[in-house]
Amino acid sequence: MNKIPVAILGATGSVGQKFIELLTNHPWFEISELAASERSAGKKYNDATKWVMATNLDSSIAEMEILECKPNLKSKLVFSALDSSVAGEIETDFANNGYFVISNSRNHRFDKDVPLLIPEVNYEHLELIKNKKGAIVTNPNCSTIGMVLALKPLYDAFGIETVNVVTMQAVSGGGYPGVPSLDILGNVVPYISGEEEKMITEPLKILGSFDGNEIKNATIKISAQCNRVPVIDGHLETVQVKFKNKPAKQDIIDIWQKFTSMPQKLSLPSAPENPIHYFSENYLPQPRLNSALGNGMTVSVGRLRECEIFDYKFVVLSHNTIRGAAGGTILAAELLKAQGYLNGIL
Repeated sequence: MNKIPVAILGATGSVGQKFIELLTNHPWFEISELAASERSAGKKYNDATKWVMATNLDSSIAEMEILECKPNLKSKLVFSALDSSVAGEIETDFANNGYFVISNSRNHRFDKDVPLLIPEVNYEHLELIKNKKGAIVTNPNCSTIGMVLALKPLYDAFGIETVNVVTMQAVSGGGYPGVPSLDILGNVVPYISGEEEKMITEPLKILGSFDGNEIKNATIKISAQCNRVPVIDGHLETVQVKFKNKPAKQDIIDIWQKFTSMPQKLSLPSAPENPIHYFSENYLPQPRLNSALGNGMTVSVGRLRECEIFDYKFVVLSHNTIRGAAGGTILAAELLKAQGYLNGIL
């Protein structure tokens, strides 16, 4: 098929670079325009940013002129990697002018008419934007995504009353250049601004039910503590869960191993064959060994065991810049395309 032209807002930042890396040679989408701040506009991409991805920057992208983040772009499908300090107004402006904005920023996550989307978890929430000529779809917080993907099949099967989570989050989650080396090397920072609030509130909307008009939030009680650790990529989380109906341990493992959803049914390009991988080895998952599983889109779980306070406890690992950011956002756009939500702009 003819590739769909797409634009990237905030293209010079670390998440914008990850979008470029993952969209280069994408089978459905083609990078047509790059946009960033006024100080970068007018420059060639290669002159406006320091490329920090592990792969080489494609020469055609390097020579692209950076445009301003204004709704006069030709591409009607827009990926937003904008900083939250500016994303809100810019994304609204684009949506009001007939663009579909798939955003990694936090600004619109709790707007009533905006899906907060993990494609395998709540694809039915896209009904919020049905028949719209322009819309915003948001990607959740990177640490939320790994936990909620692991919880979703258990929530559906057994019901969940209470969750306690402690995160050990990689430095790449703070952007580039991120946390100063003297603050993180040989150290753990037991606070990440706004992170705990996101982990407490976002799952309730994501796991909520859509009644045809609006989303009714789930009623789980969640406690979260978030830490920055000296790991490059991969958010590791220890999770404790109390169920409404306590299952057997093997039932949990079986459900994780069998779990697939709409992205797998539709064979979307970025969808991993198995969204969740369970490790039986007690020393796994680990960020350095397992973050890239499923091209960074698979969430790993392990160390499932009964809990002395809750019902069960386990470990979750997800790649924060792929599944937790650009990769998850691209998968959302693939789902919109496959289910016909973009027909009006193509």
